[in-house]
Amino acid sequence: MNKALLTIIILSIIFCYHQVYAIDTSNSSIVMDMDSGRILYEKNINDQALIASTTKIMTAVIAIENKNLNDIVTIGEEVLPMYGSNIYLEVGEQITLRDLLYGLILRSGNDSAVSIAKYVAKDEDKFVELMNKKAKKLGMNNTIFRNPHGLDDKNENYSTAYDMAKLMSYANKLIDFVQISGTDKWTVTTNKKSYIWYNRNKLLKQYKYITGGKTGYTPKAGKTLVSTASKNNLNLVAVTLNDQNHYATQKELYESIFSKYHSEKIIDKNNLELNSNKFDDLYVNYSFSYPITNDEIKKVKVNVDIYELENYKSNQKVGEIYVTFNNKEIYRENIYTKKGNFKQDGIFKRLLNIFHSLF
Repeated sequence: MNKALLTIIILSIIFCYHQVYAIDTSNSSIVMDMDSGRILYEKNINDQALIASTTKIMTAVIAIENKNLNDIVTIGEEVLPMYGSNIYLEVGEQITLRDLLYGLILRSGNDSAVSIAKYVAKDEDKFVELMNKKAKKLGMNNTIFRNPHGLDDKNENYSTAYDMAKLMSYANKLIDFVQISGTDKWTVTTNKKSYIWYNRNKLLKQYKYITGGKTGYTPKAGKTLVSTASKNNLNLVAVTLNDQNHYATQKELYESIFSKYHSEKIIDKNNLELNSNKFDDLYVNYSFSYPITNDEIKKVKVNVDIYELENYKSNQKVGEIYVTFNNKEIYRENIYTKKGNFKQDGIFKRLLNIFHSLF
């Protein structure tokens, strides 16, 4: 191999490495597909770190799931000790829980966080118990919450890039959260004054595929950012912890992933085709897509198990369809009949012959 060709190869490798990795200046980070949970990029994803105001994602989730967002909240003295990023609520001010959540996510209001905690759970400690209980349920095994706002001079909230990606993926199943975190401007009028709030997440304007997110900062935690982006049916969450260049890092990571991966629909509930045979008498309840590269398609296998029953009835479970990627199962769901009360012949005899093969 001549020196010129070798130089070109080395430079190409360096360029590719820079494209995916060198721009990541965080202590830990992740890019994950929200729909499947597949990790598409990772760096120290299980290292515990302070998470600052990205804590408020969980605060919002607890509020949304436990109270009516149209409820009127009367602000109490819990706001008086709060400092840092506030929306400057006043004692006796009346505001909807929904508007408190906009102040929490868009402006990172610490006073909003403690007001939400008091309203939802009567006191902050009980609210924090709800936060940790939810974290455990979501499998956030390396996370501990000690307050609803993320300030860390008196007590500290710890999590990991992986756990925060799990949390954000769950939060994005809540319509109210998606609407709030993706809002650039929100106007509020209470019994005392009016507010105009703009989202602190600058990626909403800097990167066109961003759909939402939450920023955070304390001197001890550094800059933290959890965001979401969607392009061509690929729905991603990115987390960067302790990163001075968090916006640049996440934008570059998103661009890298979007250029490399696409969302492949593997099971279509509206067109259940098995070995090029369409079965109108069978159905599944859900479609399934998975983020893969063009080179990875050949590693995806769809498998079917059909039960050998004497008779089949309408809407009866008759088998399972499951997907493997690189010989590891990534998805499974049931197969049902649409109409029945017939014996195992005709379509099902044909079905059993076909389903013993992979496709």
